[in-house]
Amino acid sequence: MLIRYGYEITLNCLQPTAMVCLLSVHEDRKADIRVPEKLYFTPDIPSTTYHDMFGNRCRRFVAPAGDLTLWGDATIEDDEQLDPEDWGAVETPVADLPDDCLVYLMGSRYCETDRLSQIAWDMFGTTPPGWGRVQKICDFVHGHIHFDYMQARATRTAFEAFNERVGVCRDFAHLAVALCRCLNIPARYVNGHLGDIGVPVVDPMDFSAWMEVYLGGRWYTFDPRNNARRIGRIVIARGRDATDIPLINSFGPHILKSFRVWTYEVASI
Repeated sequence: MLIRYGYEITLNCLQPTAMVCLLSVHEDRKADIRVPEKLYFTPDIPSTTYHDMFGNRCRRFVAPAGDLTLWGDATIEDDEQLDPEDWGAVETPVADLPDDCLVYLMGSRYCETDRLSQIAWDMFGTTPPGWGRVQKICDFVHGHIHFDYMQARATRTAFEAFNERVGVCRDFAHLAVALCRCLNIPARYVNGHLGDIGVPVVDPMDFSAWMEVYLGGRWYTFDPRNNARRIGRIVIARGRDATDIPLINSFGPHILKSFRVWTYEVASI
């Protein structure tokens, strides 16, 4: 199947402001791109790209004073399969984990493993390790947090989400990531596109956040916000938490004036 995805974002700055954005599809889906991303700035400005320490593609530029609109659009081919599932996937002892997994066991800005460790072991310590334990964490987070756009807060941490019991998809992901790490299960934060394919359409469309967990020698997708296997996820970036992979990182004040995202199936290119 073919999925068209993109965004239109308008920012306003009082003065020229350096920015880095993570809005392009991750390199591991590069072979699936059927219509390469078209990116336009209004007004037209130069930009360059680089890859960060997590392998994400980042674009840097200086936004001029006044309004700046970023518009991007592309089409990707997807296998039309639900997120992989393996109830037999086992946890890997910490001593046997690959080196690059270890960072995803550590506490981070939004995932305070020190404050949640005892809670995690009290709640899930007796659950048999493996896929079922991670799914039980997702079941808990999905039922514990009430989704509410109007109560979104950029500074809310996993511990705060646990106590406040409200948030958006990033809060669901942060809490589930933190609880997994407390139990010595590597977990990383992911953002990307997730269209309403195979499920009822919910408007307006937005970027989504979920997590990937290391089980059975590979990374698997888990989605505590929706708590369901889905079709057509398009990864933009992966990191320890939202600190590592903000959609737009502004090195100075700006105002978000408009924001539009689209992700939907198309019949042909």
